[in-house]
Amino acid sequence: MIHVLATITTLPGKREEVLSLFRKNVPAVLAETGCLGYEAVIDVCDYGKIQTPLGPDTFVVIERWENAAALKAHATSPHMAEYGRASGPLLATRVINVLEAC
Repeated sequence: MIHVLATITTLPGKREEVLSLFRKNVPAVLAETGCLGYEAVIDVCDYGKIQTPLGPDTFVVIERWENAAALKAHATSPHMAEYGRASGPLLATRVINVLEAC
C-alpha cells in the first residue's frame, strides 16, 4: 500500500476556497481504480502543547492507494488536471510525501 501526505498551503485567506474545489473532486478520486482513501484534514483547534499547528491557510490531504501504479494513474487523470488548473493560482506551497510501510 502507498500512503501520500500532501501538505497544501494556500495564499492567505484562500484555504476554504481550495477546500471547496477539493471536496468537489473527491467523488471522482474515490472512484479511481486502486484508491483506498482520500481526505483533507485541518488542525484541531487548541489541542495543546503536543500539537504543531499547520495554521489557518494550510491543510493536509491523506491518501491511500493499492500500489504505485494506481497513484501514478491518479496523478495524470483528467479530473486532477482540472483541479490543478482551478486550485493552482490559489496555492502558496505544496509538499508531497509518498510513503510505504517499513
